[in-house]
Amino acid sequence: IMSTSRTIICLLRNDLRLHDNELFHWAQRNAEYIVPLYCFDPRHYVGTYNFNLPKTGPFRLHFLLNSIKDLRNTLRSKGSNLVVRRGKPEEVVADLIKQLGSVSSVAFHEEVTSEELNVEKRVKEVCARMKVKVHTCWGSTLYHRDDLPFHHISRLPDVYTQFRKAVETQSRVRPVFPTPETLNPLPPGLEEGDIPTAADLEQPEPVADSRSAFPCSGGESPALERLKHYFWDTNLVASYKETRNGLIGVDYSTKFAPWLAMGCISPRYIYHQIQQYERERTANQSTYWVIFELLWRDYFKFVAVKYGNRLFQIKGLQDKHVPWKLDMKLFDAWKEGRTGVPFVDANMRELAMTGFMSNRGRQNVASFLTKDLGLDWRLGAEWFEYLLIDYDVCSNYGNWLYSAGIGNDPRENRKFNMIKQGLDYDNNGDYVRQWVPELQRIRGGDVHTPWALSSAALSHAEVSLGETYPAPVVVAPEWNRHFNKKPSGVGPSARGKKGPSHTPKQHRDRGIDFYFSKSKNL
Repeated sequence: IMSTSRTIICLLRNDLRLHDNELFHWAQRNAEYIVPLYCFDPRHYVGTYNFNLPKTGPFRLHFLLNSIKDLRNTLRSKGSNLVVRRGKPEEVVADLIKQLGSVSSVAFHEEVTSEELNVEKRVKEVCARMKVKVHTCWGSTLYHRDDLPFHHISRLPDVYTQFRKAVETQSRVRPVFPTPETLNPLPPGLEEGDIPTAADLEQPEPVADSRSAFPCSGGESPALERLKHYFWDTNLVASYKETRNGLIGVDYSTKFAPWLAMGCISPRYIYHQIQQYERERTANQSTYWVIFELLWRDYFKFVAVKYGNRLFQIKGLQDKHVPWKLDMKLFDAWKEGRTGVPFVDANMRELAMTGFMSNRGRQNVASFLTKDLGLDWRLGAEWFEYLLIDYDVCSNYGNWLYSAGIGNDPRENRKFNMIKQGLDYDNNGDYVRQWVPELQRIRGGDVHTPWALSSAALSHAEVSLGETYPAPVVVAPEWNRHFNKKPSGVGPSARGKKGPSHTPKQHRDRGIDFYFSKSKNL
């Protein structure tokens, strides 16, 4: 395939899109031939670092394979193609440079955590050896790294609110890169390569679950379709702040996270669409809240730049010694949804069956693992890494450190009350009954505390604690005040008469207002 024409290899990783993608924009201006390349890196399909859980689980792999297929179709429609290889990116790139003989540059988006940085380092070494230039871009955050109002990343505030206020007042979001109408072709004779199957990567095919709150497909096209649906077709974005703590259904939140994690949709594109929506339809707290959430994502990424591998270390960002336990029996009960605490179990089963869990659920199960069970937070972080479709290294580890009380949280010892949270956000118990069917004959809010029911009520509901459903592995003292007052019995509790699960008005800002609330009892 030797050619004298200039060829640029665009190494794609978590940037699986054509819109707002600086790599394509740059390569189109600087090369006759472009090689969009995706490598299935074998290191992504081994065990996690501490506990050897599988690193990429079936749900995320399925979503990734769909995203790769979608990108290949998009690139073909523009006169290009996606070259797919199985192997370490540094080795694949070296082979292509040898094979093509005309490669002038290798371009990629920069990442921030150690495994990704090691790949970048090795690719740069290969290119230096083979006298090929390297071109890098920054493209994963809403605010560009170079536009942050902190002269050095070491000055990044350790509290989100300070970061948010600074960027909102002193920085601006850059415009998106235009989507190319056509792309320069692959070099003649270059094989596109087969997209592997789940079996090729030694993963089972996930089974679709009709209860899933994220029955969506991977790829840029579905991502853009989702935004159109959530913003323009239904106006759901205008009530996002009221519904975002929901637990059941596809539309209680934007569900952008899985596409953002793989770069199928650009945070800048979402931002500019919000701006347009606010000009043309309505601007309110809900439309702003989507940006607020994108900023959290930015923040965790910049925290990872600031702290490096401390993100993954047991003492966290605060270098704090906590006597974490390693009780694998308790961990198994948590991960399999067998703790005997229905709100926790429902969320953990949803994750295991679908690869997705609500934001509200994540905060609760993380608090339960670290504060109620006292287990090593890294067990939870690695379990999420394995299962979450929307796993994003910085957000996942940043959030787990936050929950464990050793990350970016200005408040000491924040702990969620599982029973209060269950009654606040699933007041009628519909969510619990959906995922813990063995409790479905317990009506109303009583389903959150089966151990507090009389034996007559349990026998009427065909529940036998320790047999058909576990007795709780722990009962925290602060839970008592939320169930001792409830009338026990067969009928729905006083708490359970409100109809379907909803977010009570007084709690709508919970979870948003981490920093604005003085009350420790969440």
